Amino acid sequence: MDVSLLHTAQLTADQLAAIRTMLDAAYDDAFADEDWDHALGGIHAVVWEGDQPVAHGSVVRRQFLYAGPDIAWRNAEPFRVGYIEAVAVRADRRRQGLGRAVITALTDICLKGFAFGALSASDEGMPLYHALGWQLLRGSTFVLSASGAKRTAEEDGGIYVTPGAPIDLDGRLACDWRSGDVW
Repeated sequence: MDVSLLHTAQLTADQLAAIRTMLDAAYDDAFADEDWDHALGGIHAVVWEGDQPVAHGSVVRRQFLYAGPDIAWRNAEPFRVGYIEAVAVRADRRRQGLGRAVITALTDICLKGFAFGALSASDEGMPLYHALGWQLLRGSTFVLSASGAKRTAEEDGGIYVTPGAPIDLDGRLACDWRSGDVW
């Protein structure tokens, strides 16, 4: 199975439109404009059938802060993180290894180009990430705001990091703020 790795700037307008259409369908029209915006500006892993995408995911650069269980935020460690976005497989091509191929390619990028990789997993995606060695963050999640780190408790139990991430999985992880879903 051939996974194309292309930066957003290398994709044509028609290819971007086809990817967006596939994502809209795969997410049952719950894929918002902000979700699409989050997926842009990094590397896309795409499986194509002719000129149509059947599987997609992207990795974008984000800045996170990590504080161990007993470390104050003022002593938190910054990390440049590869964050995985917009993972989907077209409905008629699911359960054929396409999602695994996309995540494997993106994991490799995260491990080679960033301190570690991270993602917010859906309930359906959790078994795949676990099978590929991704580790569940057991600690607390936060988002960085102008007034400091703000708790995002609703994200706890759904954030995964790449194998060997240089953090204590029981620690606190804060993502940079962005519009829409921050994680």
